[in-house]
This record gives sequence, structure tokens and C-alpha cells, in this order.
Amino acid sequence: MTVSLWAARLAGVAAAPLLPWLLRRRAARGKEDAARLRERQGFGAARPPGPLLWLHAASVGETLSLLPLMAALVARRPELHLLVTTGTVSSADMLRRRLPAALVPHVSHRFAPMDVPGWVARFLDGWRPDAVAIAESEIWPNRIAALAARGIPAAMVNARISPGSARVWSRWAPGLARRLLRCFALVVAQSEDDAARLRGLGAREAVCWGNLKAAAEPLPVDDAELARLRGLIGGRPAWLAASTHPGEDEVVLDAHRLLASRLPGLLTVIAPRHPQRGPAVAALAAPLPTARRAAGEDPGPDTAVYVADTLGELGLLFRLCGVALVGASLVPKGGHNPLEPARLGCPVLLGPHTEHFREVADDLLAAGGARRVADAATLAETVADVLTNPQRGSGMARAAATVADNAAHLPDHLAEALLGLLPPVPGTPPVA
Repeated sequence: MTVSLWAARLAGVAAAPLLPWLLRRRAARGKEDAARLRERQGFGAARPPGPLLWLHAASVGETLSLLPLMAALVARRPELHLLVTTGTVSSADMLRRRLPAALVPHVSHRFAPMDVPGWVARFLDGWRPDAVAIAESEIWPNRIAALAARGIPAAMVNARISPGSARVWSRWAPGLARRLLRCFALVVAQSEDDAARLRGLGAREAVCWGNLKAAAEPLPVDDAELARLRGLIGGRPAWLAASTHPGEDEVVLDAHRLLASRLPGLLTVIAPRHPQRGPAVAALAAPLPTARRAAGEDPGPDTAVYVADTLGELGLLFRLCGVALVGASLVPKGGHNPLEPARLGCPVLLGPHTEHFREVADDLLAAGGARRVADAATLAETVADVLTNPQRGSGMARAAATVADNAAHLPDHLAEALLGLLPPVPGTPPVA
């Protein structure tokens, strides 16, 4: 065991006495499920018979990206059981609400054990997974070392690592990064840039097959609620700023003010990435007439800004509005998934920061399925252009749908690779 791995192990052991207190504090703030805190210490195993694949996703986006992969896995191995672990309450709730009924008998959910050697060992002793797939960028030293020590095959799927994180690993712990990444039998990155950075850190066989988030199913909608809101809005022009971060709401509101005289009756819908920011966003909109969805308020005939500060309703909002700005792209956050609105026929606008979906964004822009904006002035101009030219918006949506279709094969391809890590089906002849 290397010095750096020993240091990670000692850090986990030293932190263990403090972590229960931290978990209780997080639970008091709604960031942990108070009734399930013991799962974070590795308790609560209930392993079913047969092959078991452990899938780990840190938060909501990663969890949603795994749904089509889960369907593809079970379609190929109907006896397969999936243990899905997540790291946040919101991702657990999203999985519960979005998991297709056909997959429910095949899936167990637990909160992931924290990176304490004893807690990880307890978790693995109880569940005994046959293989593991970790989504995106969860590199926890004690967890990965424990998998390697037990000979459990591991994969990174839809892997990503930012340039900043790669520099930190390369400068401060290059040996540890190399050792951990070489524990993975398969590393499939979500972009060629991510694959190159991972290869540079030690994942010598890292490949890019595409972004799993681009293959997700269309976001769901409550049809009755969609019809109700459409009735309230009527023929008013409406546009959406989806999953915004601090610094973006101000730009969106400035764009609204520039547009208001050009588009009478304009309704600007702002859906903050973190719903708890709803009151702050509404305060920024003052003195414009504003309604907040989380407060039970509807957009009335005089409402100028509708703050959609709820969780899991982007499928409703993308269908409701005539054009959508994808958040985290006006500020240097890397951008959210632009194919979510594209699949639902909503024209896409992107700010300058789309690093997390660079290849998808480039494809959308090249195909005419999205347009770039830089500030309030260009945002207002582009929103006006799309809302006043329906043919332009429908053309953008058709182009984007073509890009989305190109990603449809990825869950099947990835499922085949992951199933290759599992023990063979009894009676199956060995591969020559």
C-alpha cells in the first residue's frame, strides 16, 4: 500500500468518530434522511440472490443518466439485481419518482457509505456485489481500494474530470490518482477531453463513447397541470431560464426588461437550479409583478416573472415555453444538459460556458439546434427572434432532435460492456 493510500485510510479512520455528528447536523438541515443515517455507515444490507451489480450516482443528474442504462442492463439479464446508491436526499427522491415500474423489482436503493474503511467494508460484506459501476467523478480512495482488494471488477461510466481537478490530482497526488484509476477495468468518459485528462492521470485505456446524459428519456410531465398552466397563460409569449445559478437571474431579468416593450404580455419563467433560492430570485425581480410556484401562486394576467422554485418539473416547463436558456452557461459553471429541452421541442439557447457538454453543445450549434447568447442584450434579441418566428423555433427543435437520436445507442453499448464484468450465466460456454 502506497504512502498516499495509507494517508487516505488514516484520514478516514480519524474522521469516523466525528462523522455521525456531522450526519445528524446535515439531517437537521434536510441534507440527509434522518431515518436512514445508518446506511451512511454501511448498515442495511439486504442482498438478494443471483447476480448483483452496484451502480453509484452522486446526485440527481447522475442518477437520471443511469435510468436508460438500468433498463438496458435488465433487458439483457432479466435475473440481474441492481443496487443503486446515491449521495443526496434529492437524488434518492428523484429515483423513487422516476424509476419505471418494470425496474422496481430489480432495484434496491441505499445511501452510499462514507469513505471510512470500516464502513465501506461493512457495506461490501453485506451486499457482496459482483461488479461496480461508478458514474461521473466519484473517486473515493478507501472505497476503490476495498473493491480492488476484494477483486470486485469496477468501471467508471460517463466519467468526467474538470481541468482544475485534473491539475490538482496531477500536482498533489499523481501516484494516488494513477493507482486508483488503474483499479478500474473499464473507464468510459463522457467527452474526448475527459478521456484525455483521465488517460493523463493513469487510466490508460479510457475511451469516449458519448455522454450518457444525452441518451436520457424525455423528462416527464403531468399532462393535466400542463393543460391548466397553458390555459392560464393563453396566447402570451413565454420563455424559460432553466436551472439558473446566482449571477444568471440578473441577466435574465435584464433581458426581460429589454423585451417587455417589444413583446406585450411577455412572461419570463425562471427555474433556479436550487429551489431554495426561489425567494431570493423573486426579490431580484422586484418591482416586476412576480409569482412563486413553491408558494402556490399561479401566473396571473399581469404576472411578468414566474419563479418555478420546485423540484423535478423541468419537463413541464420546457413544454410550456417557446424557448429555453440552459442554466449554468451564462456563468462559469460548465452548463447543464441542453438535450433535455431539445427532446421536448423547445428551442435551446446557450451561454458561453458549456464545458460540461462541450461536444453535445458543439453538435447542436453546428446542426442549427441551438444558438449562443453572451449577455442580456444578445439574450433578449435571440429570445425575441425565436418567439416571433415560429418556423425558426420549430426548425431548431427538429435539428436538435437529430443530435439527440445519435446518442440513443449508448445505453445498449455500455450495458454490454458492464455485463462483461459479471460472472457468466450458468451454462454459458466460455468465450474463446
